[in-house]
Amino acid sequence: MIEKVMGGFTSLQSFLKPENSENNQEVKQIQTQEQQDNSIQPEPVTKEKVESVVRGMNEFLTTSSTHLKFEFHDELKEYYVTIVNDSTKEVVKEIPSKKVLDMYAAMTEFVGLMVDKKI
Repeated sequence: MIEKVMGGFTSLQSFLKPENSENNQEVKQIQTQEQQDNSIQPEPVTKEKVESVVRGMNEFLTTSSTHLKFEFHDELKEYYVTIVNDSTKEVVKEIPSKKVLDMYAAMTEFVGLMVDKKI
């Protein structure tokens, strides 16, 4: 009885443990590639890169007669994007919405009144 139980266990182990050296090499290659990908530090975003991306997006949006505009939210000290119609100068879309940012700023201010320090 014990041999049957142990025999099933060893066959299970051999099933879970591949003996194919090609599979092991592929697994090791994938693991080293993932480690290299994790060790790469992202480049800092510069003003020139942002301007280049905005210019590219504006060129893409010229067919729809709109352009992007980055605006600064004073209370949150964060930027948000507005899509503006060229002919009417009307704001078509805000990403994220200014109303949502205002609500978030109000909530953080309210929480700041209840708590003395940010943690």
